[in-house]
Amino acid sequence: MPTVSPRRAGLLQRQLPMTWRVAIAFAAMSMAITGLLAVVTWHLASSYLLSRREQGATTQAAVDAHLVQEVLRDPRRNWPVDLIQGLAGGGDVTVALRRQGTWTVSGPAQDVPALPAELLALAGSGTPARQRVVAAGQPVLAVALPVEGGVYVEVAPLSGLDSSLRFLSAVLAAGVGVSGLLGLGLGSWAGRRALRPLTELRDAAARMAAGDLDARLPEQDDADLAPLAATFNRTADDLQWRVQRDARFAGDVSHELRSPLTTLVNAVAILRRRRDELTPTAQQAVDLLDADVHRFRTMVSDLLEISRDERIDESDLEECDMVDVVTHAVGARPGIVVDVATTPPKVLADRRRLDRVVENLLDNAAHHGGGAVRVGVSPSSDGVRVEVDDAGPGIPVELRKEVFERFSRGGIAGRREDTGGTGLGLALVARHVRAHHGRVRIEESPFGGARVVVEIPRGTT
Repeated sequence: MPTVSPRRAGLLQRQLPMTWRVAIAFAAMSMAITGLLAVVTWHLASSYLLSRREQGATTQAAVDAHLVQEVLRDPRRNWPVDLIQGLAGGGDVTVALRRQGTWTVSGPAQDVPALPAELLALAGSGTPARQRVVAAGQPVLAVALPVEGGVYVEVAPLSGLDSSLRFLSAVLAAGVGVSGLLGLGLGSWAGRRALRPLTELRDAAARMAAGDLDARLPEQDDADLAPLAATFNRTADDLQWRVQRDARFAGDVSHELRSPLTTLVNAVAILRRRRDELTPTAQQAVDLLDADVHRFRTMVSDLLEISRDERIDESDLEECDMVDVVTHAVGARPGIVVDVATTPPKVLADRRRLDRVVENLLDNAAHHGGGAVRVGVSPSSDGVRVEVDDAGPGIPVELRKEVFERFSRGGIAGRREDTGGTGLGLALVARHVRAHHGRVRIEESPFGGARVVVEIPRGTT
């Protein structure tokens, strides 16, 4: 008996959802039970009908053989040809008499002499016999009885009974198939109902992973599910509190840094104005300090932005034309082509956040991708699609999700010569796009670099 390896069984479990596995199990169990009942029913019905048919044919043959025997014993009667023809009576039973090696046959054409020799031999020796055989391609029942000086045979057709049994088997097989479909439907319904709490848990976890920290499970009345829902909600509350605490901390730190940062910026500005009065070594130090202070100021601004509440206030929503947003962001940046395929629809969004998204994408391309070469705006399936192509070396597939994390700058992170980015630009892009229920991803660019694709739906809540 073939067996399924554990590896293949595990593969099947991963390929088939649990709901389908439950439905298939219900269908298999239903078909097994109804199949067993069908086999038993068919066996009992066929045995009963065949037994009744054999008993009826045997009884009728015995009565007819007794009449033939009476005729043969009466010396005043001639050869009972008329009786044989009368017993056949134009019905579907073939009647035959063998006496002194000669056969007299009446009724439907049957090759009576070709019946099994053992059957005729038993009757010839004085023992009644019957046997189911196939004659002329049709199932028949042959009954052979000993008579005075010969053998009397009746051949009754079983084709009608065979047709009835075939119909019965077809009905039973159809019933098994229907029970399998009903079991599949019942199993699918039961599986969905039983897995509904897990589906709610999956959806809530997915919403939290997407940034919706308000996602919670509804309270459960079931004694087994209530602890799960309570634990998940308690964990979600703790996570939301920690995220909000970290955001407040980042915001507080950023606010506290603004005053000393302003002092540093003003001091560096004074040094820049008197740069020519300094020694070459001091000039180099001023340049390094100016670059780091500029990067520090950008980082503080990004930290203040990322510490804000991700949810969009309805009062900030307005109809925005992405072509206008892109054109405004590109501004006087040289070498960037704005490609508008067709007139894209307007979107209901926070204009400030959309401006920040496009600005950050252009800055990211300038700092890490050799500069943006094209910005495309086109309609998408449910809103607007924005593409930013750069001329850099591209982004490896394994880093295309990581670059949207905070303080992630790919393979150049931590290198001294990287003075442009803060590692928060793409994280802010992902945050603002997610707040609009949009999508952002990185693809290969036909210009040889990376293509950042942003899709914003028409409306948001």
